[in-house]
Amino acid sequence: MADFFSWVDKPLDTHAVLNMIIGAVVVLAFILGVVTYSIYFQRKLIGWMQWRIGPNRVGPLGLLQTIADVLKLLIKEDVVPEKADRPIFLIAPMLAFFPSFMVLAVIPFSANHVFTAYSNVGVLYYIALSAMTIIGVVLGGWASNNKYSLIGGMRSAAQMISYEVPLAMSVLGVVLMAGSMNLVKIVEAQIAFPYVWYIVPQFLGFCVFIISATAELSRTPFDLPEAESELVSGYNTEYSGFRFAFFYLAEYVYLFAMSGLGATLYFGGWSGPFLSGWIWFALKVTCFIFFFFWLQATMPRIRTDQLLTFAWKVLIPLSIVNLVLTAVLKYLLH
Repeated sequence: MADFFSWVDKPLDTHAVLNMIIGAVVVLAFILGVVTYSIYFQRKLIGWMQWRIGPNRVGPLGLLQTIADVLKLLIKEDVVPEKADRPIFLIAPMLAFFPSFMVLAVIPFSANHVFTAYSNVGVLYYIALSAMTIIGVVLGGWASNNKYSLIGGMRSAAQMISYEVPLAMSVLGVVLMAGSMNLVKIVEAQIAFPYVWYIVPQFLGFCVFIISATAELSRTPFDLPEAESELVSGYNTEYSGFRFAFFYLAEYVYLFAMSGLGATLYFGGWSGPFLSGWIWFALKVTCFIFFFFWLQATMPRIRTDQLLTFAWKVLIPLSIVNLVLTAVLKYLLH
């Protein structure tokens, strides 16, 4: 017992604490910039695909449009419905946002691992924390005392729980090949001989991953929790101002985080010839984000029953098949 509490007697490393605080602030500032211009890029890209102009009024080429939208949200009145469960209604957006920011701690942006936690359970950490966002979404829908919000929250819970299973099982194939849940070691395993990214031996797992990730992010064609043609705006219908912005921010931070996870697991993370590691990582993440936006401009929304049936009857069996094939391949190679 004395050994267990021995850390209490150790002096506080103020330098390490200060570094962690500075790192968190830098990453938060960076991710806010990424989210701001991801939204701009999405609107311009979808506008181009649909023969529209997109944002072009605020700032040169409309580059300040998203900043103007954020300022508008910050100064709007924070309305709480009279019949809402006020404490839960107020805390739900924060419960949805905080896990989305915390998962970034284990994603390696470059080879020097600046601002990255060198965790041996990085994959498990990401999956466990990302699942916590479901709580904020469901509570937000329930506390609003609105039927549309409640249906959106229930849809979100069913969808995220259903697709969390094939997502985690698809990632297990990569973990099995690398022999580690540390995301840094997974990248290093792809750099080692024979130099091959895991998209090649794990193509089936990648297909399951990208479909499950799209559903986890609630993006088209799996955006049932906030289907505007059916539920007004889903679980966040009653939210306004900066609390609505928290939900919106969580969605786009997860978009970046999931793209970073996909690039790390299947495309070698920061690895690549000639260019710096962070540039390679940024290019790969940008390709993932472009893919999600492309789907949004192209695919129609599917029905809820089709969505859940596809997860349990198609993706989970495929992820099990991929895991068995990976185990056989690992055995043959060793």
